[in-house]
Amino acid sequence: MQPQELIRRMRAHAQALTDGVRETSAEAVVRRVFAVQAQDAAAADLGIRVRGQDISAEDIRAAYEDERSIVRGWFMRGTLHTLPSSDARWVLRLLAPRILAATSRRYHQLGLDAGMRERADRLVRRVLAAHGPLTRAELTEHLAAVGVQPEGQAPFHLIRHAALTGVLCHGPRRGDEATYVLLDDWLPAVAGDLPWEEDTAVAELARHYLRAHAPVGVDDFAAWSGLPITLARRAWKTLAQTDSITEYGTLSVPTGRKEEPPGTLATPDVRLLPAYDNYLVGYRTRELSVPTAHHGRVWPGGGVIRPTVIADGLAIATWTRRDAGRCVQVDAFEPLSSQLQALIDTEASAVTHFLQPSA
Repeated sequence: MQPQELIRRMRAHAQALTDGVRETSAEAVVRRVFAVQAQDAAAADLGIRVRGQDISAEDIRAAYEDERSIVRGWFMRGTLHTLPSSDARWVLRLLAPRILAATSRRYHQLGLDAGMRERADRLVRRVLAAHGPLTRAELTEHLAAVGVQPEGQAPFHLIRHAALTGVLCHGPRRGDEATYVLLDDWLPAVAGDLPWEEDTAVAELARHYLRAHAPVGVDDFAAWSGLPITLARRAWKTLAQTDSITEYGTLSVPTGRKEEPPGTLATPDVRLLPAYDNYLVGYRTRELSVPTAHHGRVWPGGGVIRPTVIADGLAIATWTRRDAGRCVQVDAFEPLSSQLQALIDTEASAVTHFLQPSA
């Protein structure tokens, strides 16, 4: 096995995307990969499905709403992710100050000064305590009480501000619509919080990232987390000093991680990744997961990352939902063997069943 192929297989294995690895519950998937891209809620569900064994949409909803073991919020790079609920508070405390600072110019453009943002946080806390869960439209109506016009982006940025300051998080869906709840009411209390010195928290985040993505470099961690490279390097140094990481060529793996993927399957392991999947955005570069000649088909521009078919971690096609999720159309990069086509058909059937279980 060539070095690049081995690294790709190790990364896909860490992400539960090859070698037959599948987790048995939505919570287990999220704990394994730590953070599921979730700016598109349906794609986030598909990202959990593809790493799980017979996990249904109802199972995922139960993990969000009944067990409350996973939660959706603005975390890495200020983008919506699904995290284990037990990790949400400390990750938010680490990342939110920088996200808020990076958004300051946008707040100024929208006329949302510090006083307005504080008043909005207090209002949101009161109305959610009295009337929650509430949708974005319902919160927008209440924000009019502090002088926020419903048109434009101001209501969204104030709701996001309340999330970043720890006031709210995503709660139960109402139909297909997200609602918001008070974070401290919704999430289970966590005993034994980590020490909150910044370097300790960054090192802990790096440790989680390594487990879910290695082999990786410090630049990969900085790109994924949105943290400054200086902080990322300090975290890498801390992990090296505590023998938590081992060099793997120019990259690193968690100490104790086997270098070789466990075994080789008789047939390729084919998975249908959703749009914006972690496997495609969790690294600084994309050459190992998608052949260079086909980058434009996965990343066509405008921030779009298309749903992608992978075989043993390597992208071989893109795919699209058709007929309200009742069928899947695959656009292969190269002609497919009958074996690969059969495996794609099986995986596509699993996707359509997930999206339309009664069809």
